Amino acid sequence: MAGSYIHIPFCKSKCNYCNFYSVASLELKADYINALLKEIELQKDYLKNEKVETIYFGGGTPSLLSSDEINKIINGIKKYFEIETNPEITLEVNPESLSKEKAKEISETLINRLSIGVQSLFDDDLKYIGRIHNAKQSLEAIKNAKEYGFKNLSIDLIYGIPTLTNEKWISNLEQMFLLEVPHISAYSLTAEPNTPLFNSIEKGKLNKIDEEKTAVQFEILMKLMSENNYVHYEISNFCKEGFYSKHNSSYWKQKKYLGIGASAHSYNEISRQWNVSDNKKYINSLKNNTIPFEKEILTENQKYNEYILTTMRTIWGTDADYIKNNFGEFYSGYFICQSDKFVKSEKMINKNNIFVLSNDGKIIADTIISSLFI
Repeated sequence: MAGSYIHIPFCKSKCNYCNFYSVASLELKADYINALLKEIELQKDYLKNEKVETIYFGGGTPSLLSSDEINKIINGIKKYFEIETNPEITLEVNPESLSKEKAKEISETLINRLSIGVQSLFDDDLKYIGRIHNAKQSLEAIKNAKEYGFKNLSIDLIYGIPTLTNEKWISNLEQMFLLEVPHISAYSLTAEPNTPLFNSIEKGKLNKIDEEKTAVQFEILMKLMSENNYVHYEISNFCKEGFYSKHNSSYWKQKKYLGIGASAHSYNEISRQWNVSDNKKYINSLKNNTIPFEKEILTENQKYNEYILTTMRTIWGTDADYIKNNFGEFYSGYFICQSDKFVKSEKMINKNNIFVLSNDGKIIADTIISSLFI
């Protein structure tokens, strides 16, 4: 089984924290969709006849697509790839774009899962991170999605925003519980270099992100999710039983995936490749039947590191026997040795040679994972 990611790099405006490739213009949308369809055709052999079980429209703001454009892209994939009987097909949407009319329009496509970028239910938080929607629109978007039959819903939230108090964070989560949202992705705010947020903080125009407060809010997140019967299946992802994101899980389980569109990444267990992050270059290359990408063949060290990076973040953990059988004695010995101090300090738990992070370990996950790398 494999996944397919479609990058839609168009937005009404750019959020100040975003470091994904997108543009605040719809000028090239029609040409871009034609380029996507051409790339799908040219990549028809990339997955080596493996069935596609997930299709994910990310961005950018994919909900700026019309239902006809969405169907055209999905049908393009169905034309050149074998699709699983009941594939998970996700569309990322921004709250301000999910009116009743838009929810109805999307419900008439093959989209069966929505990921709504709520981020916070407090307007001062949204203003800090440069979102153009407000809290009222978020609540309306969730209501509209449910009204038109979308039961498989995911909500994105952000913690660690300087304007977000612990009390407001608890309120955000409790409102999601009351709305019976089955999947919640919660991310700590990060000021990535070269983003407007980073530059504003550097210039003193915005308050700095408090790492200690961020850690406390992560602890609150884990506690409340557990008390409300959500499975913490990946560092940033929580769900009710049966509502795992199949698409994102394919990344963490190191399945093959094909990325279509400007800046999209693909992985086939042997190599990784990524398309140019430039709409005009992408479109012009595809007009000439050429995919503009760079590629790297993964070394054994890179494959090991990627296995650690993806598995250690999940509930399924890192399998030391798998490392031994697939990478050899040196790698398994190194992993066991490096893990020992974290097991002794109860930051990591060893269950029959499968290593998972404890809640204390999850707080310093990046530190632990990087220390396991070669």
